[in-house]
Amino acid sequence: MPRIGVSACVMGDKVRYDGGHKQSTFVTRQLHSHVIYQPICPEVGIGLPVPRPTIHLREMADGLHLTDSRNGMLDHTEALQSFFTQQLPKLEKLDGYILAAKSPSCGMERIKVYDENGQLLHRQGQGLFVQLLHKHFPHLPMEEDGRLNDAGLRESFITRVFVYQEFRDKVMNNPSVHGLVTFHSRHKLLVMAYNPQLYQALGRLVAKAKGAEQTTAEAYLALIMKALSKPTNRRKHTNVLMHMQGYFKRHLKPADKRELTEQIEHFRLGQLPLMAPITLLKHHLRHFPNDYLAQQSYFSPYPQELGLRA
Repeated sequence: MPRIGVSACVMGDKVRYDGGHKQSTFVTRQLHSHVIYQPICPEVGIGLPVPRPTIHLREMADGLHLTDSRNGMLDHTEALQSFFTQQLPKLEKLDGYILAAKSPSCGMERIKVYDENGQLLHRQGQGLFVQLLHKHFPHLPMEEDGRLNDAGLRESFITRVFVYQEFRDKVMNNPSVHGLVTFHSRHKLLVMAYNPQLYQALGRLVAKAKGAEQTTAEAYLALIMKALSKPTNRRKHTNVLMHMQGYFKRHLKPADKRELTEQIEHFRLGQLPLMAPITLLKHHLRHFPNDYLAQQSYFSPYPQELGLRA
């Protein structure tokens, strides 16, 4: 199972500054049985009480600081950096992270940043804990709790989490040309469904792996995470479905060909969910086995029980 770090308040822990929480139904009910969570609240971790005075980000002469919102002299920056270092053994084992939006420690974007006098400078900041995560784990899949309510962003994040875990387990632990080729072959159609351009780039990268397995593996992880980082769409899925359909053109009877073509077209038009043509393709694959298609993660990039393709 993938290990996912999560802001403790998103799990329902009452650790926010006001003594409340931000429990996510998707996190605590839909996803929880398919992953292992590592709940963390950086603010409680550095010793701040619950409830507590609000904190915010201040732009100082020497950089960004996490301070008390009323008294800039109460600086929590070093404490948070020390807490992060203490958590590194846990963080290094993670395959993803779900963060609390709008938090000066955990927010991924649009965080308010103030000047030394406490006057608002802009709203384009990023939480200090998140900055440290990005610095140490630049390719780790991360998403905010609120953005997981968007179906496309949710599926992209979960897809990346499961791909990241598999890559760490099967490639990064012992980089080899064989491992890279096997992994790339298994995820070809999934990547094609998200980013056809980077699909080609990943292939070229693997082709040059011999003698530089470690650096190639690191570059591959960065590129495949980028390829899967934005939601896909019906047009790209349709392209992959038609590509898979081609593997059966010599085997299917005319009526079966028409049925599959119609299913793909109905999906393209938004009249059927993606699982409809995928289920039919799986049916034909059972009757006309194909080793290449059978291994494709595209069929099930994450547990089907999550219902993300419904």
